[in-house]
Amino acid sequence: MDATSDAAVGPAPAALAPDFAPALAPDVALADGGPAGAPTVPAQAGPATSGRAARARVTAAAVTGAPARPAASTGVGVGPASSASAAAADGPAVPAHAGSDGSGHPAGPAQRYPRPVVTELRLSAYGPHRSAAFPLGPVTLFAGPSGSGKSQALAAYESLAGLGSGATLEEAFPDPRARIPDLAVPDAQRRRGFRLGCTVDGPAGPVRLDLAVQAEPTLRIVGERLTQDGQILLATALRDPGRRSVQAAWLTGGAIGVTRAPLPDDRLGTALLPLRVAGSTAGQRQVLAAAEQVVVALRSVFPCDPRPDRMRAAVPPGEGRLLGDCANLADVLRRTRYECGTRHALLAGAARTGCAGPVAGLDVRAGAGGGPVTAVLDRGPARPATELARLGAGELRFLALALVLLTGPGVLAMDPAAELLSAQQALTVLADGFDRGLDRRQSAELLRLALLSGSRGHIRLVAAVGEETAETARRLPGVAMVDLRA
Repeated sequence: MDATSDAAVGPAPAALAPDFAPALAPDVALADGGPAGAPTVPAQAGPATSGRAARARVTAAAVTGAPARPAASTGVGVGPASSASAAAADGPAVPAHAGSDGSGHPAGPAQRYPRPVVTELRLSAYGPHRSAAFPLGPVTLFAGPSGSGKSQALAAYESLAGLGSGATLEEAFPDPRARIPDLAVPDAQRRRGFRLGCTVDGPAGPVRLDLAVQAEPTLRIVGERLTQDGQILLATALRDPGRRSVQAAWLTGGAIGVTRAPLPDDRLGTALLPLRVAGSTAGQRQVLAAAEQVVVALRSVFPCDPRPDRMRAAVPPGEGRLLGDCANLADVLRRTRYECGTRHALLAGAARTGCAGPVAGLDVRAGAGGGPVTAVLDRGPARPATELARLGAGELRFLALALVLLTGPGVLAMDPAAELLSAQQALTVLADGFDRGLDRRQSAELLRLALLSGSRGHIRLVAAVGEETAETARRLPGVAMVDLRA
């Protein structure tokens, strides 16, 4: 039995399979039943009208060693549910099995990952993207003109990471109306929303997470689905718009089959499952393994946008964990200098490539009595050191990004899963405007560092870049390019 005291136990999953079978096709309504439904987004099925999915070229030969999956071309309308689904008023159905991997593609042998990682980002109906699926490798770069959706794609990934870390919808989507698909029209209740999801691969195998969010008039989750090998492990649906909850059903297995219980409509249900499922049956253990894999991958994300204007001043000594804006770079350099000589030496080597003038090393100067810390470039014998405050904006951004790519979760201000050792987790760095303010030499060195770290499996990079960096990256083996078109 689950540890859910108020859960109602449903029939075996095999009995529920017919109800839910129509919803296994790509981009069909997640909130699959009852008059509450989900926010309406206009259906534009077909390759000619699938938005960014029809106008993006993904160079993914180096992503996983397998060909890239084509983007789904079905519509993304979230209209009323089928009568069969609507009849299941006690909760969403969880079937025992389905025919494919749940993505519309035949199931087959898949590469196994020793650490949980996000291998695909899906934007079914999100901002300018429709029916888009982006495979993600150790180094994935989004390129395209302004307005093509690069920033929206990275924002979607960051929002999923926030939800996986326990954030509320308002925290994960501070401006939800900006995520509503272009040309989306409200339904009769003036509701509109968006859809996104991802695939997380790891020791448990590929696991899909799909999410439908209502943005207007009230921000809430109206449908969530966690699937593996075509089997639905968790499904939620909004049944009563007057309640701030969704009806959830997750696989239990054995004679019980399915457990149903309400979950809050402002948090990711997958992230709550480890607190709800006891793990006493094979089905429960499968649900826990899949949910925990997704949560670990989403929590191992570090959004990074170095702000040179905040990095010039001396900073008080602290715990030496780099902030997302890298304002405390000097304090982190102090820590790495004394605690991780190997990585600090690698960073100093990178600084010789990315900073003007001779660089003998990176050093720090601490004020008397634990005063503010200042970082400097050691220029060598008989040369005065250069404080970081005197460096150019591009040099500061370069140093900060190089540090991130050469370090790990223990040196970053993030909250990775404490249940696993760092060696069992893969850090993903999100960087919108990765090459902003950098010259070609600096961008090429950062790509080298990203490929070096990515080859070891500990650090992955998902970034948006300009065309100059994209041209360089397209010639590099191991880089997955996503070329978007406005």
